[in-house]
Amino acid sequence: MPTSILSLCPTRLLRWLLALHLALLGCVGLAHAADALLPAEPQATPQAQIQAAAASLDKVRKSLDDAETSDTLQVLADQALKSKRDADAAVTALEPLLKQLDQRVEQLGTKVDGVEESTDLTRQRKELAQEHGDLDSAIKRGKLLSVEAAQTAESIEKLRTQQFNAQIASKALSPLSPALWKQFSEQLPLDLQRISGLTRLGQASFRAAIAEHGWAMPLRGIVLALLLLFPLRMGLRHLGYRYAASERAPDGRLRRTGLAVWLLLVGTVLPGLASLVFIEHLRAIDAITPRLQSVADAWIQAAFVAAFFLSISASTLVPKRPSWRLLAIDDIAAPTLTRYAWGAAFLTWFAMMLNAVDIAARTSAVSTVALDGLIALTYVGLILSVLVTITQQRQRLAAPATKGEHGDAGRPVQRSSWLMFAWLGGHLTVLAALVAALLGYLNFSVFVATQMVWITVVVLATSLLMKFADDLCTWFFSPDSRPGRGLAQGMGLRPTRVEQVGVLLSALLRVSLLLLGLAALTAPFGNASSLLGWTASAAQGGLPIGDTVLKPMAIGRALVVLVIGLTVFRVLQHWLVDTYLPKTDLDIGARNSISTVARYVGIILSGLWTLAALGIGFEKVALLASALSVGIGFGLQAITQNFVSGLILLAERPVKLGDRVRIGDQVGDIRRISVRATEIQTDDKSTLIVPNSELITKSVQNLTMDGALGRISIAFAVPLSTDVVRLKELLLGIYRSHEAVLEAPAPSMYVDSLSGSVINITSFGHVSSPRQVYSTRSDLLFELLRQTAEQGIALSSATDIHLVRDRADAAPVPPAAPTAPESASHTPTA
Repeated sequence: MPTSILSLCPTRLLRWLLALHLALLGCVGLAHAADALLPAEPQATPQAQIQAAAASLDKVRKSLDDAETSDTLQVLADQALKSKRDADAAVTALEPLLKQLDQRVEQLGTKVDGVEESTDLTRQRKELAQEHGDLDSAIKRGKLLSVEAAQTAESIEKLRTQQFNAQIASKALSPLSPALWKQFSEQLPLDLQRISGLTRLGQASFRAAIAEHGWAMPLRGIVLALLLLFPLRMGLRHLGYRYAASERAPDGRLRRTGLAVWLLLVGTVLPGLASLVFIEHLRAIDAITPRLQSVADAWIQAAFVAAFFLSISASTLVPKRPSWRLLAIDDIAAPTLTRYAWGAAFLTWFAMMLNAVDIAARTSAVSTVALDGLIALTYVGLILSVLVTITQQRQRLAAPATKGEHGDAGRPVQRSSWLMFAWLGGHLTVLAALVAALLGYLNFSVFVATQMVWITVVVLATSLLMKFADDLCTWFFSPDSRPGRGLAQGMGLRPTRVEQVGVLLSALLRVSLLLLGLAALTAPFGNASSLLGWTASAAQGGLPIGDTVLKPMAIGRALVVLVIGLTVFRVLQHWLVDTYLPKTDLDIGARNSISTVARYVGIILSGLWTLAALGIGFEKVALLASALSVGIGFGLQAITQNFVSGLILLAERPVKLGDRVRIGDQVGDIRRISVRATEIQTDDKSTLIVPNSELITKSVQNLTMDGALGRISIAFAVPLSTDVVRLKELLLGIYRSHEAVLEAPAPSMYVDSLSGSVINITSFGHVSSPRQVYSTRSDLLFELLRQTAEQGIALSSATDIHLVRDRADAAPVPPAAPTAPESASHTPTA
């Protein structure tokens, strides 16, 4: 009997999806780690591994002529890909041996013509040449075998696709044709006899096993299956609901998405495991006849698929708990759609089991065609029921505002665009399936209907997992969550940086899940085995980049090393800054230089450690640095100059942290010195960022270097008749009375000059820091103005008086003579 189209949907898709998911998670590497814990077994040499892979590939090529079913082709494709992986692994193991052999040959040196070598040296050269030839030949053979295996797998996959397309396009009698049902009625008694004979064969095998081993093993399998299916599954579901409703659960949407994923996991795994446990207990006593082994496997697969369908609907619709619902479905449509999900799950389980029984019993092709037609029409009816429910919800949403936005549903529901797409896609699917079934293309009709169900399930699962990944990353790296605060404090990052990491990781996970969902949807039309083989090869052999092979495990190890290295060096830097350096006699500038250099040294060492974990040696890093030096010389001159200048500033310390400097017309205090720029805080609290090269190549006045004092200068003028002796005592007393003015150097006053009718006075005083000059000078001026006013001492300056003639008087007027100082207006200056 030909294989039904149901064997391709959706069991094969789910198996492909799970296999790809495991490969993407690096389970190949975990399997290797688990194998390392097992007792060591003698392993074959790489040459023997290549020979075995070649024999396996030859066997696959010979079996292609007898392969008729899609399952057989799938097995052959998997064997071809396994041969490719074995060949790649052998080549990877042999290439280091060849390099070591080349190094040994180089140590012997080249043979000099005319010079006779010793017998021992000649023998070594001959042995090394023989070994080199064998290894080189094995490597070339392995690479050729890998290419041939890949081409064989690709050709098998193309053959499977052609067979699938031919099966989809095959035409049979229409369900409306009486001839189909006449042939079905004629073959039905014979098919029932075949099924009855298969049943008797199974019963006989079961009775013989019970007679030999007793009921202990089957009863134990039944008990364990029931425990998994009911108490454990229900208990885990209740535990999930209880935790999600507790205060310990994270806030936000993660409560709902986390609970939905938990229900999906529990609802899918435990029923499938219950079926697996029961079947394996029967197999342990040989209670399943060989002809029913495929039926037993179909039972396990159907249990997983049906449980997956039911779990995805229960976790997203949540008919009894509307507040936990993730879909835009009202309270009326949710229970109805849940019942339809049960119908789809049962129909899928029944179709898979019926197909397995038909293959095992070898029923007629007419029975398969008729049953496929009935199943296709049942799927169409189920899809129509779902469309009617969605249409009714759309009508409720479009109801008048007097009934509320949710109509009679009892709970507001937002309009969802995906419902429109589902409604439109469902109608197109129903139309295509009905037309194909009526025309006799029953395989195509079944395929379209089952694909509609499968697409719905995959879209729901993918959207749920994407929401969960987004919520989990957002919560885990949130500054308000405990893990986010721990990461920020432990790694010394700002909360915004931690949040950015969460956003990037969320985007990466969602893109990966989206690609995984698209791959699952296109699995029947693409080369699934080739993609799985490429994934497995990448996980085992790695991704070659030049002479370096990057493996997933190496990349993960390098990331762990990078995080550990940065964390360790950051902890050391904190200990250096907070514990050790304060106990030394170093000033704050020297401490800043040491901590900055230690930070960059830690980053460089962490980077080198990470490259070593990736398998990139220091000689390759030096080669890369030499290659980049050309670009640095031309395009990165300014950055390199500032970097080197920063190192000079940290080493020589012409300016240091806390110094007050003058650059051009800007004056401020140095707050931070990095390897690229220096931050200076001016008096108006703004920050001036100066490239380090400016501090090295240009003139900079360091106002506080070597304990420099601040000098106050006050200049003013008094009338010529002022008693300067009394003025000197008053001014110096003002200096000495101020607490900030130093006694040494002592304040001083000088007569600067005599200008006309005034005496120009200049005075000086010193304070301990240039930062005190401005405020102290202001205090001294206030006090000078107050005491001179009390003592009657005038502060003045000469004033020039100009007489402007009247414009109506044409006669010239000679300039007026200077007036006496007493009659002029005086303006005090300081």
